[in-house]
Amino acid sequence: MPFWINLIVAVTAFAVSAVTGKFLIPLLKKIHFGQTIYEKGPSWHKDKQGTPIMGGFMFIFGSAIAAALGYALYRFTHTDGSVIDNTPFYKFLAGFIYALLNMIIGFTDDYIKAVKKQNLGLKAKQKMIMQFIFSAAFLAALYILGDKSTSINLYWIEINLGIFYYPIMLLIMVYLTNAVNLTDGIDGLCGSVTVISMLSYVMLCAAMSMWEYSIFSMAVAGACLGFLIWNLHPAKVFMGDTGSMFLGGAVTAIGIATGQHLLMAVIALVYICEALSGVIQVTYFKLTHVKRLFKLSPIHHHFELCGYSEYKIVILFSSVALIAGIAANLIFNLT
Repeated sequence: MPFWINLIVAVTAFAVSAVTGKFLIPLLKKIHFGQTIYEKGPSWHKDKQGTPIMGGFMFIFGSAIAAALGYALYRFTHTDGSVIDNTPFYKFLAGFIYALLNMIIGFTDDYIKAVKKQNLGLKAKQKMIMQFIFSAAFLAALYILGDKSTSINLYWIEINLGIFYYPIMLLIMVYLTNAVNLTDGIDGLCGSVTVISMLSYVMLCAAMSMWEYSIFSMAVAGACLGFLIWNLHPAKVFMGDTGSMFLGGAVTAIGIATGQHLLMAVIALVYICEALSGVIQVTYFKLTHVKRLFKLSPIHHHFELCGYSEYKIVILFSSVALIAGIAANLIFNLT
């Protein structure tokens, strides 16, 4: 696929996302869809009270329009009269729908927060049930489309899990989706990390000739970059669970679709560590009864309480994501 197609996708996604903010943010303010700040968070976060949420619609619109344009250009430049296999497109569509289904969970959560002014939103059990159902549906779609492998690819070795592959994948998918959601805790963090993670997927998918998913990844990367114009500190809008759950679904869908499970974990290193820090914190607290390993979890809040500015945290975490993305692509291309 010509590079210029992905370039057009990135520019289109960026422009649509950035311009959408010009109209969406005033609307969200008008209908009073503002953030309620978590009482146990850093005290200075209280200044963010009332900042509009659901800004994730900006990059959702941007990525959808750009991906559609990119795919149309891809098909237009590859019309040589031969029969076209639509299976890759259906797999891409399944991934995008999976991201949108997760967006619905996030939107419902945000709506409860905005209307009822309850920061906790949906109950954890409600979220988990929907996430498992949607994840199972995505795996079923891939199976129907011919992806029937039950092996976990650790690159140097493959472990065939048989029927146990599916419940393990469900747990991984739900974990990773929520891990991306947890990364959205300070201005610009989730968006910045996702831009880099998606660019890593652009290169990986291109190397695997998964052009549809390469376009999808570039669309999300460009759209997140456009969103960051409004979301970098001090944020004028938050992506909300509407946006972070969509990104979680996108990151997860692309990783599962590539079948490169080890590389998925490497690219998603920052997200995984964010969620793991919460697990470690709870476990350590229960074992010691009173002690906390981190000042606050997820771990980006620990860095905040250690004196790091939001800009420094974004740069640090994005740098880790960049190193992880480069490492994943080097592993794929050099071994």
